[in-house]
Amino acid sequence: MRYALTLSYDGIGFCGWQIQPSEPSVQETLQQALTTLLGCETVVTGAGRTDTDVHALRYVAHFDCEGPFPYESGDFLYKLNAILPSGVAVSSISEVADDFHARFDACRRTYLYFIHFRKDPFVERYSWHCKFDLDVEKMNEACRFLLGTHDFSCFEKKGADSKTAICTIAEARWEGYTPTLWEMSGEPGCGPAPYIVLRISADRFLRNMVRAIVGTIVEVGRGRLSPEDIPSILDSKDRCRAGQSVPGNALFLARVDY
Repeated sequence: MRYALTLSYDGIGFCGWQIQPSEPSVQETLQQALTTLLGCETVVTGAGRTDTDVHALRYVAHFDCEGPFPYESGDFLYKLNAILPSGVAVSSISEVADDFHARFDACRRTYLYFIHFRKDPFVERYSWHCKFDLDVEKMNEACRFLLGTHDFSCFEKKGADSKTAICTIAEARWEGYTPTLWEMSGEPGCGPAPYIVLRISADRFLRNMVRAIVGTIVEVGRGRLSPEDIPSILDSKDRCRAGQSVPGNALFLARVDY
């Protein structure tokens, strides 16, 4: 039988989702926990790669288990989470069709990228402290040029092994927000201006694509590029024409839709 898991993880301290030689990964950590719990070698397939230090909120993975499943779902989740380190948490398990595939059946993925503009110890771990003034309106104008189906080679990490760079972006927009602790405190003047987040959704993403997009759009916000430069950067298919990649610790894979 095949089972799907929904999990969240703090990516700091991991080399990403995918197993890498001599570096800790989320995939290996989850596989080891499942192997211990189920008493047999268990291979886990995830919804896709995430880079070093990148987090996930509702990541989906699947694994196979022969014979009757030995646990009730609640008991299984309790025992699995007891084995897993504090930075990885599984929230649900469900039986799925034998041909379900966590990666190839996904039709849409949504990422969030967080930026803050003033020193804040309560968001530093999960947000990028940008020390430039940014024109968010111009950044959203630039994002509109990303919508639709394009070749996104200019935002792909060099040396990536993707068979195609064609992706379809359905949503890309910056918005202000107030971090939870400030919102709960009711502290006046704490937001949303000092905190912004990009929500970007697409059918698929290339390696390092979101971080490169954010780095490029930030250049628009700084006035070093104009929104109208985005189409020519896309057409160039040249990674050197786009902006630098921003830090990974502020990026979250927020949702995977099937």
